[in-house]
Parts: sequence; C-alpha cells; structure tokens
Amino acid sequence: MPKNTQSKILVIYTGGTIGMKADPEGVLRPFDFHQILSEVPELGKFAVGIDTVAFDPLIDSSDVEPSMWQKLATLIGESYDDYDGFVILHGTDTMAYSASALSFMLWGLAKPVVFTGSQLPIGVPRTDGRENLIGAVEIASAKDSDGRAIVPEVAIWFDSQLIRGNRAVKISSENFNAFRSPNYPLLAEAGINIRYNRAFILPPSDGPLEVRTDLDTRVSILKIHPGITREVVRNVILGPESRAVILETYGSGNAPAKDWFLDLVGQAVKMGKIVLNVTQCLTGNVDMRIYATGKALMSRGVLSGYDSTTESALSKLFCLLGRFPDNAEAASLLETNLRGEITK
Repeated sequence: MPKNTQSKILVIYTGGTIGMKADPEGVLRPFDFHQILSEVPELGKFAVGIDTVAFDPLIDSSDVEPSMWQKLATLIGESYDDYDGFVILHGTDTMAYSASALSFMLWGLAKPVVFTGSQLPIGVPRTDGRENLIGAVEIASAKDSDGRAIVPEVAIWFDSQLIRGNRAVKISSENFNAFRSPNYPLLAEAGINIRYNRAFILPPSDGPLEVRTDLDTRVSILKIHPGITREVVRNVILGPESRAVILETYGSGNAPAKDWFLDLVGQAVKMGKIVLNVTQCLTGNVDMRIYATGKALMSRGVLSGYDSTTESALSKLFCLLGRFPDNAEAASLLETNLRGEITK
C-alpha cells in the first residue's frame, strides 16, 4: 500500500489555466497559490506537507521558452533535498515539451516530478483542475513499503491518467482527456484507487541528482507534405544556423524519393548536421529498412527516432547538443534510449 505519511511536496506554479479564479467583476486572474489549501481543501486530508512557489511573472504556455526549463530544473535541483516530490502546474499547450525537456535535464532522479494543469480554471464550476491537482499531489507523495518513491520520474497527470513525460502528446484543445501516450503504457490510472503500472515505471536512481541545464536550441523541424518544394526543403535543412533537423515523415519513416530531396538531405549530413527521422503518425515506429524511400534516407545518413514523439525528439536534441559541442558525440547517443523515451 502506498505511503504518504510525512511526505513533503513543493508545488510550482508556472502559469496556465489551472491557476485562474474569477475576481468580483468576473474576470479570470491568477490566484495566490500560497492560499492553495483554502482553494482546494481536499489537499488537507492527505498527510502531506505542501509548500508553494509561483513564477514571477507567470508564463503563458504559448510563451514557454527553454530558459523556463532551465529555471525549473535549477529550482528542483536547489530544493531537491528538502522535498519528497514536486508538482509543476503548467499550461497545457506546451506541457509535453516541458515534461520531455525536464526528463533529460534531471539525471539521477529518485523522486517524482509531476506536471499537471487543466482545461478549465480551478475557480469555475466543472473544473478539471481540482481533481488534476489532487491526483498530482497524491502521486508525487506516494511511497512504497520501503519508503521509496513509487514514480521516480518526470510524468504528466491529467484526467486520471499518468503518462511518462517524454511520451506525452496533447491531443485535444477542449476535452478533459487532453493528453495521450501513443506508444507506451500508462504509468498509472485512477479509479476508486490509483493503480500503478510498476513494470513500466523507471527505477529510482541510487546516485545524486545531476541537473543539466546546458541547452542548444539550434534545431529545425521539417514536416514532409505533398507538394513540398525544393526551396522550402533547402531553406530548412541547409540553414546555417541549425545543427540538427528533425524530419517529420510519413508512416514508418518515408519521404519523397526525388533525387533533389535526397541530395539535399545528403548534403545536410555531409555538412555535419544531424538529421533525425520521426513519424507524423500518432502511433507507430520509424523503420527505414522496410521501404525503398526509407532505405534511401538511411543510406544518406539519416538517424531513426524510432517511436519518439516530436516533442521528445526536440528536447532530447536540445539537451544533447547543449552537452556536446561535437555533433558526432551527440548523434552517438541520439538513437539510445536514455530516459524511456524510445522503444528499441
């Protein structure tokens, strides 16, 4: 039975819909998260100590930048010894990007870092924010019979489902089940009780936490589509300001077989750029060995993203490029499963 006794949780409010409440004029404004227990009194029923901190200024999800990830990772690193788990309240639009990024920035993690948010403000009727927040706190504080965290990884809790952070994608702008884990099982699901899928949860680290905040964002994304032109492809993949390019391809990793396209891809690789292949499909895997078009990309030096989401691939590249000035070193780890982000 999970234990919550004497757990201490830090709730970090970065911004987003969940932290809104109507003022006397009916205008939605961020409420004071230092008063969180009065807003969500159900949290007082847990044997959990809760501290709160809010970003100043608050950040709209659409304005999230890698500098916010660095701030979050640093804050968790500085507070790590004082808390048993962390809950990050975040806008939904870029939550999957932020959760993916922190999964690669926090190495040696032995405590939960749980992202959540809501589709409706916590201060309005029918809000999903209250249940999302309560569930996130419960998971962040849950321990096994040995006193170890049950979910020692970065995850997203939304609509009664726990998803690995670097496996999540946002699938809806209006439904409460806003996130999905297309290629990996849920880590937990709530009914009357929270049922943990322990076989698929990362094991806790026995070493110290290492916070890696060096990021290099010189990455471009090219979504393949019918009618794509030579000029568009050239501008994106040969741009001098990028070190890496993510190709969002069809199906199992297919792209146009036209000579000009393959020549441009090959030229990018010869320039020393990393070219990573991820599929546009919501579910499935890149396998460039199946079709001739995929084999042509592989022969030009394109790397496989396997079943990685675009959000995960982007943040993984940011972290590897930030860590390694040499692209060859970064590329050597790109096809490696580092934090449960790909299935090989």
